[in-house]
Amino acid sequence: MNTLALMLAVAPAAAEFDPASELVRVILSLFGIIALIVVAGWLTRRLQRRPGMGGRRIRCVETFAVGARERLLLIDADGKRLLVSMGAGGTRTLHVYDGEVPAPSEPDPIKPLPSASDLLARWKRRS
Repeated sequence: MNTLALMLAVAPAAAEFDPASELVRVILSLFGIIALIVVAGWLTRRLQRRPGMGGRRIRCVETFAVGARERLLLIDADGKRLLVSMGAGGTRTLHVYDGEVPAPSEPDPIKPLPSASDLLARWKRRS
């Protein structure tokens, strides 16, 4: 008898299903999950940036691919700037630059993301 009373108590609640409110709930949940993914990606990129060199004495300023296996490297080492060639035959110093090594430039500040109203305004202008 208890199971019959339980079934009768649950039956009216199941009959009050509102498809519109369920659709709104599903859509809002989907947007929430997408927002979490975007925020996680932004945080990952933000945390991967390194603000300074941390006291390192050697750093690679720039690389340039000359061929499939050959590269030119511009390296700062203890206040000197070196042009180094790397390839299948080994590594060779091509030139040691004299004079003052320029101070490292600060990375570009992170631009804020545009607001939703700005994005909608751009989208409307394109249409």
